[in-house]
Amino acid sequence: MSPRTPTGAAVLQPAITRAIAEAVLAELAEHGYARLSMEAVAKRAGVGKSALYRRWPSKQEMATSVISEATAAQSPPTADTGSLRDDLRATVNALMAWLAHPLFSRILPDLVAEMARNPELGDVVDAVVCGPRRELAATMFQRAIERGELRADIDLEITLDLFAAAIHWRLTVRAAQAEPGYVDKLIDTILRGIGA
Repeated sequence: MSPRTPTGAAVLQPAITRAIAEAVLAELAEHGYARLSMEAVAKRAGVGKSALYRRWPSKQEMATSVISEATAAQSPPTADTGSLRDDLRATVNALMAWLAHPLFSRILPDLVAEMARNPELGDVVDAVVCGPRRELAATMFQRAIERGELRADIDLEITLDLFAAAIHWRLTVRAAQAEPGYVDKLIDTILRGIGA
């Protein structure tokens, strides 16, 4: 016999959670973080505000939780091909797809700007979005060190900044396309720069 849900306990229905998450992302893409409101999300999702508050105590926790989960869904685990060049290619392609995603390409620039105005939000986004992606990339470079493809004394922090910054700058800041061959040229430049 399965345990009975206690009387009065909220049962979080996955379909409602999905509808709310989709509404959060749509509101962020259309209006930005500063104008995001629990009321607008509830209205778009077709639920009462209480459905949101049962899941998250605040707008910030709602937004960062939804962004974190959506980012994880868009980010396959870092490739482990046995070759740093091939791992980088797969990782760069995944990062480019994430930055070019129809919703994230509109959400991320606004979120970065808001993080500059709201350090607390910046800390949370760094912990739930940037940090996990960075850890995956660090693992990729650690494997390359263990295979002897990279020197053990490379500056890992600068290396991590190097490959992500180039893609972010091109796709998000410049809004430029990655022409054919761009990824291979970028990888060649990165590998030369870090002494691979």
